[in-house]
Amino acid sequence: MRILHVSDCYLPRLGGIEVQVADLIRMQRQAGHTAEVATATPGEPLPGVYRIVAKIPFDLPVHPFGTGHLLRLMAVRRPDVVHVHTGAVSPFAWMGVRAAVRAGLPAVVTVHSMWDPVTRGVYRALRLLAEWHRWGLVGTAVSEAAARPIRAVAGREVPVHVVSNGLDVSGWRAPEPVRHEPGGAVHVVAVGRLAPRKQPVRLLRLLKEARAQVPKEIVMRATVVGDGPARSQMERYLRANGMSGWVSLPGRYSRDRIRELLASADVFVAPAPRESFGLAALEARSAGVPVVARAQSGVADFVRPGREGLLGKSFDGLVAAVARLVGDHELRASIAAHNRETEPVRSSWPAVLEGFERCYEEARVLRG
Repeated sequence: MRILHVSDCYLPRLGGIEVQVADLIRMQRQAGHTAEVATATPGEPLPGVYRIVAKIPFDLPVHPFGTGHLLRLMAVRRPDVVHVHTGAVSPFAWMGVRAAVRAGLPAVVTVHSMWDPVTRGVYRALRLLAEWHRWGLVGTAVSEAAARPIRAVAGREVPVHVVSNGLDVSGWRAPEPVRHEPGGAVHVVAVGRLAPRKQPVRLLRLLKEARAQVPKEIVMRATVVGDGPARSQMERYLRANGMSGWVSLPGRYSRDRIRELLASADVFVAPAPRESFGLAALEARSAGVPVVARAQSGVADFVRPGREGLLGKSFDGLVAAVARLVGDHELRASIAAHNRETEPVRSSWPAVLEGFERCYEEARVLRG
């Protein structure tokens, strides 16, 4: 099958969507498909990567005439299906949707983010103005939490399926898991971009309040991996609250270093309330680490309370969940053993590829 992916952002940018789309293309090629990508992200030439780039300040991944360029590319490459990847606001990606519809090609649209009330309002307005729900699209979201607001806006005319993000699950399992003995220091880990929308300072407050609930004889330390514009604010918070001695901000890690870190972790925290999926949390769960996350987030698709970790419905619920896991060695050990012994099958690449192939076929049927 010839598949043309369209994404505003792509390598060499590094982020959740960019890495996931690149991995999906790599796995589809390994499965025998011809998978290519059109993107508005500048960068070096790569095989099967078509960079439709305009001179925009700050190298923003947009193009004022993207639809025409994409139409010409589709006429030359003649894909069997166009797979578009969008975030909350993705003008170039939606140009790809429009170009596919005008070219008469089947189109699948994957939404990688969680639609907040403002985003839902924008797409409702566009539904009235452009009637995109009548374009014969097939939608996918990365979790049930992300799919619900899309379905509420799209209505019955647009099928919206859940196809998980993909992960090489076996690659995250530590060959020799570190033995965490009772009475040792409990290591809490979080991984993510230190951006204001991720509320990283709120994470530090969570750690502070959780430690206050843990018995004093238990030593707790934390590592927050990542970098971003909120780092200096986080450093000030740590100094002001006397947390620098037990909370570290080592910066950005490679995937290999994150694997090494997870091998020493006792608890992983993914506190963002509007996390559409939570790939870092899935990596931790696959490595055998108990996960604490919000019950309203996409992490709830692969973390069940008491099985793969604990879920909190509120900030206070997250604090209580972290404190409980830090203070209960037997609970941590039982969850860690379960996570090591079972795989999140829905997120394995064979399951993800099969899910998208079903969506491609449905889109081809809708397009006749």
